[in-house]
Amino acid sequence: MRDFLNSRVKDLKPSGIRKFFDLAAGRKDVISLGVGEPDFVTPWEIRSAGINALKQGKTQYTSNQGLLEIREEIEKYLKERFSIRFNASEMVITLGASEAIDVTLRAVVDVGDEILVPDPSYVSYKPCIELAGGKAVAVRCDGENGFKLTPEELKKVITPKTKALIFPYPNNPTGGIMEKEYIEAIIPVILEHDLLVISDEIYAELTYGDRHCSICAFPQLEGRCVLISGFSKAFAMTGWRIGFVCAPQPIFSAILKIHQYTSICAPSFSQYAALAGLRNGREDCYSTVEQMRDEYDRRRKFMHKTFTEMGLDCFEPKGSFYLFPSVEKTGLTGDEFAVKLLEEKKVAVVPGSAFGDFGLNYIRCSYAYSMQNLIKATAQIAEFVEELIKR
Repeated sequence: MRDFLNSRVKDLKPSGIRKFFDLAAGRKDVISLGVGEPDFVTPWEIRSAGINALKQGKTQYTSNQGLLEIREEIEKYLKERFSIRFNASEMVITLGASEAIDVTLRAVVDVGDEILVPDPSYVSYKPCIELAGGKAVAVRCDGENGFKLTPEELKKVITPKTKALIFPYPNNPTGGIMEKEYIEAIIPVILEHDLLVISDEIYAELTYGDRHCSICAFPQLEGRCVLISGFSKAFAMTGWRIGFVCAPQPIFSAILKIHQYTSICAPSFSQYAALAGLRNGREDCYSTVEQMRDEYDRRRKFMHKTFTEMGLDCFEPKGSFYLFPSVEKTGLTGDEFAVKLLEEKKVAVVPGSAFGDFGLNYIRCSYAYSMQNLIKATAQIAEFVEELIKR
């Protein structure tokens, strides 16, 4: 019998996160710092609207693009919060930001195209690029520089085959952000090499200090930015599967075409729920988001202080809800550290290698958990680190 598998899928490496958590499956009393999911419930005004939509029988397909009303509210939201100007006609409501990443890359990547991916960053970019027939090219982001993307590192890897740059800030797993002056420094490189920018801003509401600065808001880049975002992280709506992608023509038309054939539309009741959060409960919803962000900030400070006191090099995250400490001083790689920590102390973290080769000596710890769990987990990690140093 012939081999029926697509060679791209066959050659694709399994998720480094999933591979590690298979090791933790079935073990009792494991404290996990691995999941990138808010530990808050969806704000009530959003849940209530979803319930009402179901009660009213709003369970049919919507337009492939998504409800016009929610796209119009997203247009207002982006302009109001981040000075981003995309029209409702340039948006597609997707099955979370994950689908938006996939359909965008399939829309723009031809076989052999090179797509620049900051390293470390989210696990899905590289596989989605490869499934589309492209090549993911890592751009080193150094912890000593706050894991920022620099023009120098960009220039090192750009070739005539380079088509686009993934721009994942605030960053998962590092917590790094790109302030205005750092974005301005890379814009000349983007323009010189005629690159498309695919900006994943799912953590835009989760920054600590200044409000998120979007690369899509810079007029110099008008017409060459695709914006990906959603409601999962900041609005605690992971299970609702509601995201969106904004893109200029003709990229928008290509994205919509793929979405039509593969997903048809995002869940209707999820769209009505998110719409209510943006429209009817705007101030209440923003207030809830700010309360969640304040709590993450408290946990962020605790985690950074605790890991620093362990003697580990640890960048203070400026966005998202992850800490990305280096474990190099222990003499172990991130993978070795994570496996031994699970075996000896029953604490689960994610090896940094899951997010790229430059994450080899790091681990990712999510602080989207209760303070009680964070205190327990970090106490075990501190004990483990002390034992390693004594060895």
